[in-house]
Amino acid sequence: MGYVFEIHNEFGRFFDEKIYKWELNRRCPGVQLEVPIEVTFESFRKLYFLDALVEGGAPFEFKTVESLTDRHRSQLLHYLLMADLSHGKLVNLRTEQIQHEFVNTTLRACNRVEFEIADQGWQEIGDKPILKWFAAFLREVGAGLDISLYEESLTHLLGGDEQTLQEVKVISGGGVLGSQKLRLVAPNVAFKVTTLSDDPSLFEQHARRLIEHTSLEAIQWINVTRKEVLFQTIRK
Repeated sequence: MGYVFEIHNEFGRFFDEKIYKWELNRRCPGVQLEVPIEVTFESFRKLYFLDALVEGGAPFEFKTVESLTDRHRSQLLHYLLMADLSHGKLVNLRTEQIQHEFVNTTLRACNRVEFEIADQGWQEIGDKPILKWFAAFLREVGAGLDISLYEESLTHLLGGDEQTLQEVKVISGGGVLGSQKLRLVAPNVAFKVTTLSDDPSLFEQHARRLIEHTSLEAIQWINVTRKEVLFQTIRK
């Protein structure tokens, strides 16, 4: 952080994030930039890049934003969990005084695969074994990660964006109001992944309203929490 403060004092607060990182790398030989974190399962592959890793064990994530938010904290936590590290640091160089804070976790990789499967309300639709594949994927990568990773993995299983992202008719008053793009597992059957730790019944209520006002016949819903993964088919 001493180097970071020096750079901020000399360069000011208006440069792009990459400039600060390059200057840090120039001054501090123990810093590795853009360190890859790879997630793989069968044919699925997702690559993330950690901004900086110091001495092989201290991860830093740099921002040039108005203020740090929970989204930035969640991003670094996501990286820590995937890399099986306990502590990282968020640094924001855009503000007059540098914002910096630790992000910590006590979860280890083994803790994040200790979940139960709740599939009593699930029915497979389409030609892909979603429940079996996604449960195996979670046993490999663990719960607690960013929802976008789970959505991307399922999209990959189902053939990618070209296959899954489709226009669905929105209906009101007996007529077509317009259309909206949704991810489908089969014709007129959407899928949705959530990470709701509170009462998930509210999601089901809104999902039924979505079905009521579209041409959808069902939604395949997966809710991922650290203790339980819920698989449920919501039908019209």
